[in-house]
Amino acid sequence: MRVHGEEVTGWRRHFHSHPELSHKEFLTTDFVEHTLRAHSLSPVRFPGTGLMVDIGPSGGDRLAFRADMDALPVTEVTGLDFASTVPGVAHACGHDVHTTVALALACSLADNAHLLNHGIRVLFQPAEEVMDGGASQVIEWGGLKDVGSIFAVHVEPKLRVGKIGVRTGAITSAADVITLKVTGPGGHSSRPHLTADVVYALGKVITELPGLLSRRVDPRTGTVLVFGSINAGHAPNAIPESGIVAGTIRTADIATWRVIQTLMEELIAQILAPTGCSYELDYLRGVPPVINDDVATALLVDAARSVDPQSVINAPQSSGGEDFSWYLEHVPGSMARLGCGTGNGPSHDLHQGDLVVDERSIGVGVRLFASVVEQFGQVPGESSPGSDFLS
Repeated sequence: MRVHGEEVTGWRRHFHSHPELSHKEFLTTDFVEHTLRAHSLSPVRFPGTGLMVDIGPSGGDRLAFRADMDALPVTEVTGLDFASTVPGVAHACGHDVHTTVALALACSLADNAHLLNHGIRVLFQPAEEVMDGGASQVIEWGGLKDVGSIFAVHVEPKLRVGKIGVRTGAITSAADVITLKVTGPGGHSSRPHLTADVVYALGKVITELPGLLSRRVDPRTGTVLVFGSINAGHAPNAIPESGIVAGTIRTADIATWRVIQTLMEELIAQILAPTGCSYELDYLRGVPPVINDDVATALLVDAARSVDPQSVINAPQSSGGEDFSWYLEHVPGSMARLGCGTGNGPSHDLHQGDLVVDERSIGVGVRLFASVVEQFGQVPGESSPGSDFLS
Protein backbone atom coordinates (compact mmCIF):
# COMPACT_ATOMS: atom_id res chain seq x y z
CA MET A 1 0.00 0.00 0.00
CA ARG A 2 1.76 3.13 -1.23
CA VAL A 3 1.91 6.19 1.01
CA HIS A 4 0.97 9.54 -0.56
CA GLY A 5 1.80 13.06 0.58
CA GLU A 6 -1.83 14.18 0.96
CA GLU A 7 -2.56 11.16 3.11
CA VAL A 8 0.42 11.96 5.33
CA THR A 9 -0.69 15.57 5.73
CA GLY A 10 -4.10 14.22 6.76
CA TRP A 11 -2.46 12.15 9.48
CA ARG A 12 -0.74 15.21 10.88
CA ARG A 13 -3.96 17.22 10.91
CA HIS A 14 -5.76 14.40 12.67
CA PHE A 15 -3.10 14.28 15.38
CA HIS A 16 -3.13 18.06 15.66
CA SER A 17 -6.88 18.32 16.13
CA HIS A 18 -6.97 15.46 18.67
CA PRO A 19 -4.07 16.21 21.05
CA GLU A 20 -3.54 14.13 24.17
CA LEU A 21 -1.50 14.86 27.29
CA SER A 22 1.41 12.77 28.58
CA HIS A 23 0.53 9.15 29.43
CA LYS A 24 -2.95 9.73 27.93
CA GLU A 25 -2.06 9.24 24.24
CA PHE A 26 -4.59 6.42 23.82
CA LEU A 27 -6.30 7.61 20.64
CA THR A 28 -2.98 8.59 19.10
CA THR A 29 -1.56 5.15 19.87
CA ASP A 30 -4.65 3.50 18.38
CA PHE A 31 -4.39 5.56 15.19
CA VAL A 32 -0.70 4.81 14.73
CA GLU A 33 -1.22 1.09 15.39
CA HIS A 34 -4.13 0.86 12.95
CA THR A 35 -2.15 2.65 10.24
CA LEU A 36 0.91 0.46 10.71
CA ARG A 37 -1.18 -2.72 10.56
CA ALA A 38 -2.82 -1.46 7.38
CA HIS A 39 0.68 -1.52 5.89
CA SER A 40 1.20 -5.15 6.97
CA LEU A 41 3.40 -4.25 9.93
CA SER A 42 3.17 -5.78 13.41
CA PRO A 43 3.60 -3.06 16.06
CA VAL A 44 4.07 -3.89 19.73
CA ARG A 45 2.25 -1.67 22.20
CA PHE A 46 3.88 -0.48 25.39
CA PRO A 47 2.04 -0.71 28.72
CA GLY A 48 -0.37 2.21 28.77
CA THR A 49 0.43 4.25 25.68
CA GLY A 50 3.01 4.28 22.92
CA LEU A 51 4.32 1.50 20.71
CA MET A 52 7.19 0.36 18.54
CA VAL A 53 7.48 -1.44 15.25
CA ASP A 54 10.32 -3.44 13.68
CA ILE A 55 10.83 -3.51 9.93
CA GLY A 56 13.19 -5.62 7.90
CA PRO A 57 15.38 -8.54 8.91
CA SER A 58 16.09 -9.52 12.49
CA GLY A 59 19.58 -10.03 13.84
CA GLY A 60 22.34 -7.50 14.19
CA ASP A 61 21.98 -4.02 15.61
CA ARG A 62 18.86 -2.23 14.47
CA LEU A 63 18.78 1.38 13.33
CA ALA A 64 16.12 3.19 15.39
CA PHE A 65 14.09 6.35 14.92
CA ARG A 66 12.14 7.98 17.73
CA ALA A 67 9.05 10.19 17.72
CA ASP A 68 7.32 11.64 20.78
CA MET A 69 3.51 11.73 20.79
CA ASP A 70 2.21 13.86 23.66
CA ALA A 71 0.75 17.37 23.62
CA LEU A 72 0.85 20.23 26.11
CA PRO A 73 -1.68 21.78 28.53
CA VAL A 74 -1.85 24.89 26.33
CA THR A 75 -4.86 26.58 24.69
CA GLU A 76 -4.47 26.82 20.91
CA VAL A 77 -5.20 30.22 19.34
CA THR A 78 -4.08 29.61 15.74
CA GLY A 79 -7.52 29.70 14.14
CA LEU A 80 -6.55 26.79 11.88
CA ASP A 81 -9.33 24.71 10.32
CA PHE A 82 -7.80 21.67 12.03
CA ALA A 83 -7.05 23.36 15.37
CA SER A 84 -7.27 21.42 18.62
CA THR A 85 -10.74 20.18 19.50
CA VAL A 86 -9.66 19.49 23.09
CA PRO A 87 -10.05 22.52 25.42
CA GLY A 88 -6.77 23.51 27.05
CA VAL A 89 -4.67 20.93 25.19
CA ALA A 90 -2.62 21.57 22.04
CA HIS A 91 0.28 20.26 20.01
CA ALA A 92 2.30 23.39 20.78
CA CYS A 93 5.65 21.59 20.61
CA GLY A 94 5.29 19.90 17.23
CA HIS A 95 5.00 16.32 18.41
CA ASP A 96 2.19 15.83 15.90
CA VAL A 97 4.79 16.49 13.19
CA HIS A 98 7.30 14.13 14.81
CA THR A 99 4.72 11.33 14.99
CA THR A 100 3.67 11.90 11.39
CA VAL A 101 7.26 11.84 10.11
CA ALA A 102 7.97 8.56 11.90
CA LEU A 103 4.69 7.00 10.80
CA ALA A 104 5.28 7.95 7.16
CA LEU A 105 8.80 6.56 7.35
CA ALA A 106 7.61 3.25 8.80
CA CYS A 107 4.88 2.83 6.19
CA SER A 108 7.25 3.74 3.36
CA LEU A 109 9.84 1.26 4.60
CA ALA A 110 7.16 -1.42 4.90
CA ASP A 111 6.50 -1.04 1.19
CA ASN A 112 10.24 -1.57 0.55
CA ALA A 113 10.96 -4.09 3.30
CA HIS A 114 12.26 -6.64 0.81
CA LEU A 115 15.14 -4.25 0.02
CA LEU A 116 16.26 -3.84 3.59
CA ASN A 117 19.37 -5.74 4.60
CA HIS A 118 19.40 -4.38 8.15
CA GLY A 119 16.67 -4.11 10.76
CA ILE A 120 14.85 -0.82 11.44
CA ARG A 121 12.89 0.08 14.58
CA VAL A 122 10.54 3.03 14.91
CA LEU A 123 9.65 4.10 18.46
CA PHE A 124 6.48 6.07 19.13
CA GLN A 125 7.19 7.35 22.62
CA PRO A 126 4.69 8.71 25.15
CA ALA A 127 5.20 11.42 27.74
CA GLU A 128 8.19 13.47 26.61
CA GLU A 129 6.79 16.61 28.22
CA VAL A 130 6.89 15.39 31.83
CA MET A 131 9.79 14.59 34.12
CA ASP A 132 11.72 12.48 33.87
CA GLY A 133 10.34 11.67 30.45
CA GLY A 134 8.76 8.63 28.84
CA ALA A 135 12.04 7.62 27.19
CA SER A 136 13.31 5.95 30.36
CA GLN A 137 10.16 3.83 30.46
CA VAL A 138 10.52 2.87 26.79
CA ILE A 139 14.05 1.69 27.58
CA GLU A 140 12.74 -0.38 30.52
CA TRP A 141 10.16 -1.93 28.18
CA GLY A 142 12.89 -3.09 25.78
CA GLY A 143 12.74 -0.28 23.27
CA LEU A 144 16.51 -0.29 22.80
CA LYS A 145 17.01 -4.06 22.78
CA ASP A 146 19.10 -4.96 19.71
CA VAL A 147 19.37 -1.27 18.72
CA GLY A 148 22.80 -0.03 17.64
CA SER A 149 22.05 3.65 16.99
CA ILE A 150 19.10 6.03 17.17
CA PHE A 151 18.01 9.26 15.49
CA ALA A 152 15.32 11.89 16.02
CA VAL A 153 14.24 15.33 14.86
CA HIS A 154 12.60 18.22 16.67
CA VAL A 155 10.73 20.94 14.84
CA GLU A 156 12.24 24.43 15.08
CA PRO A 157 10.02 27.35 14.08
CA LYS A 158 13.00 29.72 14.19
CA LEU A 159 14.41 27.87 11.15
CA ARG A 160 12.85 28.21 7.73
CA VAL A 161 11.29 25.06 6.33
CA GLY A 162 13.88 23.06 4.42
CA LYS A 163 16.68 23.83 6.84
CA ILE A 164 18.09 21.09 9.06
CA GLY A 165 20.07 22.09 12.14
CA VAL A 166 22.81 19.70 13.26
CA ARG A 167 25.29 19.82 16.11
CA THR A 168 27.95 17.50 17.50
CA GLY A 169 27.97 17.26 21.29
CA ALA A 170 25.38 18.90 23.51
CA ILE A 171 22.38 20.23 21.58
CA THR A 172 20.10 20.53 24.65
CA SER A 173 20.67 20.95 28.37
CA ALA A 174 19.89 18.99 31.47
CA ALA A 175 16.90 20.48 33.26
CA ASP A 176 16.34 19.90 36.99
CA VAL A 177 13.81 21.51 39.32
CA ILE A 178 14.53 22.63 42.87
CA THR A 179 11.96 23.53 45.52
CA LEU A 180 13.30 24.92 48.80
CA LYS A 181 11.08 25.31 51.86
CA VAL A 182 12.53 27.49 54.61
CA THR A 183 10.97 27.50 58.10
CA GLY A 184 11.31 29.34 61.39
CA PRO A 185 9.26 30.15 64.51
CA GLY A 186 7.82 33.34 63.01
CA GLY A 187 7.36 36.60 64.90
CA HIS A 188 6.72 40.32 64.86
CA SER A 189 8.73 42.43 62.38
CA SER A 190 9.62 44.81 65.27
CA ARG A 191 11.56 42.01 66.98
CA PRO A 192 13.49 40.15 64.23
CA HIS A 193 16.26 39.36 66.72
CA LEU A 194 13.90 37.10 68.65
CA THR A 195 13.05 34.85 65.70
CA ALA A 196 14.51 33.52 62.47
CA ASP A 197 13.70 35.70 59.49
CA VAL A 198 12.38 33.37 56.77
CA VAL A 199 11.99 36.15 54.17
CA TYR A 200 15.54 37.34 54.71
CA ALA A 201 16.77 33.75 54.41
CA LEU A 202 14.90 33.28 51.13
CA GLY A 203 16.37 36.53 49.86
CA LYS A 204 19.89 35.31 50.62
CA VAL A 205 19.28 32.11 48.69
CA ILE A 206 17.84 33.94 45.68
CA THR A 207 20.66 36.45 45.46
CA GLU A 208 23.66 34.41 46.63
CA LEU A 209 23.10 30.91 45.26
CA PRO A 210 23.35 31.78 41.54
CA GLY A 211 26.53 33.78 42.17
CA LEU A 212 28.18 31.08 44.26
CA LEU A 213 27.23 28.50 41.66
CA SER A 214 28.93 30.55 38.96
CA ARG A 215 32.16 30.46 41.00
CA ARG A 216 32.06 26.71 41.60
CA VAL A 217 31.13 25.51 38.09
CA ASP A 218 33.07 26.01 34.86
CA PRO A 219 31.20 28.78 32.97
CA ARG A 220 31.83 26.92 29.70
CA THR A 221 29.34 24.26 30.79
CA GLY A 222 26.40 26.60 30.25
CA THR A 223 25.13 26.03 33.80
CA VAL A 224 22.41 28.45 34.88
CA LEU A 225 20.05 28.67 37.87
CA VAL A 226 16.84 30.69 37.54
CA PHE A 227 14.15 31.07 40.19
CA GLY A 228 10.60 31.33 38.90
CA SER A 229 8.51 31.29 42.07
CA ILE A 230 8.70 32.66 45.61
CA ASN A 231 5.98 32.64 48.24
CA ALA A 232 6.17 33.76 51.86
CA GLY A 233 4.01 35.64 54.31
CA HIS A 234 0.90 37.82 54.07
CA ALA A 235 1.23 40.74 56.48
CA PRO A 236 3.88 43.46 56.17
CA ASN A 237 4.54 43.49 59.93
CA ALA A 238 4.77 39.73 60.55
CA ILE A 239 7.72 37.45 59.90
CA PRO A 240 6.18 34.25 58.48
CA GLU A 241 6.85 30.76 59.74
CA SER A 242 7.63 29.39 56.30
CA GLY A 243 8.32 30.30 52.71
CA ILE A 244 9.05 28.49 49.47
CA VAL A 245 11.24 29.32 46.50
CA ALA A 246 11.39 27.21 43.34
CA GLY A 247 13.37 27.28 40.13
CA THR A 248 15.27 25.36 37.50
CA ILE A 249 18.92 24.54 37.06
CA ARG A 250 20.23 23.71 33.61
CA THR A 251 23.58 22.58 32.26
CA ALA A 252 24.92 21.42 28.91
CA ASP A 253 27.67 19.37 30.52
CA ILE A 254 26.91 15.77 31.47
CA ALA A 255 29.70 15.60 34.07
CA THR A 256 28.39 18.74 35.79
CA TRP A 257 24.86 17.34 35.78
CA ARG A 258 26.03 14.24 37.61
CA VAL A 259 27.40 16.28 40.55
CA ILE A 260 25.23 19.40 40.55
CA GLN A 261 22.72 18.15 43.13
CA THR A 262 25.42 17.53 45.72
CA LEU A 263 26.93 20.96 45.06
CA MET A 264 23.55 22.68 45.39
CA GLU A 265 22.90 20.96 48.71
CA GLU A 266 26.29 22.08 50.00
CA LEU A 267 25.85 25.72 48.96
CA ILE A 268 22.30 26.03 50.30
CA ALA A 269 23.41 24.67 53.67
CA GLN A 270 26.22 27.22 53.82
CA ILE A 271 23.96 30.14 52.87
CA LEU A 272 21.26 29.31 55.40
CA ALA A 273 23.50 28.33 58.33
CA PRO A 274 23.86 31.90 59.73
CA THR A 275 20.11 32.65 59.49
CA GLY A 276 18.92 30.17 62.11
CA CYS A 277 16.25 28.85 59.75
CA SER A 278 15.55 25.24 58.99
CA TYR A 279 14.93 24.03 55.47
CA GLU A 280 13.84 21.16 53.27
CA LEU A 281 15.22 20.82 49.74
CA ASP A 282 13.27 18.88 47.13
CA TYR A 283 15.59 18.28 44.19
CA LEU A 284 13.83 16.78 41.18
CA ARG A 285 16.23 15.26 38.68
CA GLY A 286 15.08 15.86 35.14
CA VAL A 287 16.85 14.63 32.02
CA PRO A 288 20.52 14.76 31.05
CA PRO A 289 21.60 16.87 28.08
CA VAL A 290 21.25 15.42 24.60
CA ILE A 291 24.85 14.66 23.61
CA ASN A 292 24.96 13.98 19.87
CA ASP A 293 27.53 11.35 18.91
CA ASP A 294 30.11 12.63 16.43
CA VAL A 295 29.92 9.65 14.06
CA ALA A 296 26.10 9.59 14.11
CA THR A 297 25.98 13.34 13.54
CA ALA A 298 28.35 13.07 10.59
CA LEU A 299 26.01 10.46 9.11
CA LEU A 300 23.07 12.79 9.75
CA VAL A 301 24.87 15.64 7.96
CA ASP A 302 25.50 13.46 4.93
CA ALA A 303 21.87 12.40 4.94
CA ALA A 304 20.66 16.00 5.16
CA ARG A 305 22.91 17.08 2.30
CA SER A 306 21.53 14.31 0.16
CA VAL A 307 18.07 15.78 0.74
CA ASP A 308 19.29 19.27 -0.16
CA PRO A 309 22.95 20.34 -0.33
CA GLN A 310 21.96 23.75 1.04
CA SER A 311 19.83 22.44 3.89
CA VAL A 312 22.42 21.94 6.63
CA ILE A 313 23.14 24.62 9.21
CA ASN A 314 24.91 24.52 12.57
CA ALA A 315 22.25 24.35 15.28
CA PRO A 316 22.83 26.46 18.39
CA GLN A 317 22.98 24.71 21.75
CA SER A 318 19.64 25.00 23.55
CA SER A 319 19.01 25.36 27.29
CA GLY A 320 15.80 23.37 26.94
CA GLY A 321 15.52 19.77 28.09
CA GLU A 322 14.72 16.72 25.92
CA ASP A 323 14.34 13.14 27.12
CA PHE A 324 15.86 11.78 23.89
CA SER A 325 19.00 12.09 26.01
CA TRP A 326 18.10 8.92 27.91
CA TYR A 327 18.49 6.85 24.75
CA LEU A 328 21.93 8.34 24.14
CA GLU A 329 23.01 7.16 27.57
CA HIS A 330 22.79 3.64 26.11
CA VAL A 331 23.46 3.84 22.36
CA PRO A 332 25.04 6.44 20.06
CA GLY A 333 22.76 8.67 18.05
CA SER A 334 21.88 12.20 17.06
CA MET A 335 18.96 14.63 17.08
CA ALA A 336 18.50 17.31 14.41
CA ARG A 337 16.48 20.51 14.36
CA LEU A 338 13.83 20.37 11.63
CA GLY A 339 13.05 23.79 10.23
CA CYS A 340 9.30 24.44 10.16
CA GLY A 341 9.12 28.24 9.99
CA THR A 342 6.80 29.55 7.30
CA GLY A 343 8.72 32.77 6.72
CA ASN A 344 5.41 34.59 6.52
CA GLY A 345 4.29 36.95 9.26
CA PRO A 346 5.56 36.91 12.84
CA SER A 347 7.81 34.09 14.00
CA HIS A 348 6.14 31.66 16.38
CA ASP A 349 7.78 29.68 19.14
CA LEU A 350 7.45 26.31 20.78
CA HIS A 351 5.12 25.85 23.77
CA GLN A 352 3.00 28.79 22.62
CA GLY A 353 -0.66 28.54 21.70
CA ASP A 354 -0.13 30.36 18.41
CA LEU A 355 2.47 27.93 17.03
CA VAL A 356 1.98 27.31 13.30
CA VAL A 357 4.33 25.00 11.42
CA ASP A 358 4.92 24.78 7.70
CA GLU A 359 3.65 21.30 6.80
CA ARG A 360 6.29 20.94 4.11
CA SER A 361 8.62 20.15 7.01
CA ILE A 362 6.97 16.72 7.22
CA GLY A 363 8.30 15.82 3.79
CA VAL A 364 11.75 17.08 4.68
CA GLY A 365 11.73 15.01 7.86
CA VAL A 366 10.70 11.82 6.07
CA ARG A 367 13.31 12.36 3.36
CA LEU A 368 15.95 12.98 6.04
CA PHE A 369 15.14 9.78 7.93
CA ALA A 370 14.93 7.77 4.72
CA SER A 371 18.31 9.16 3.69
CA VAL A 372 19.75 8.13 7.06
CA VAL A 373 18.59 4.60 6.24
CA GLU A 374 20.38 4.86 2.88
CA GLN A 375 23.53 6.40 4.35
CA PHE A 376 23.58 3.60 6.91
CA GLY A 377 23.73 1.18 4.00
CA GLN A 378 20.25 -0.24 4.37
CA VAL A 379 18.53 0.33 1.05
CA PRO A 380 20.51 -0.17 -2.14
CA GLY A 381 19.58 1.66 -5.29
CA GLU A 382 19.08 5.24 -6.35
CA SER A 383 15.80 6.18 -4.69
CA SER A 384 14.92 6.47 -1.04
CA PRO A 385 11.73 4.95 0.45
CA GLY A 386 10.71 8.45 1.51
CA SER A 387 11.62 10.26 -1.69
CA ASP A 388 8.01 11.16 -2.47
CA PHE A 389 7.72 13.46 0.56
CA LEU A 390 9.63 16.64 -0.14
CA SER A 391 6.85 18.96 -1.35
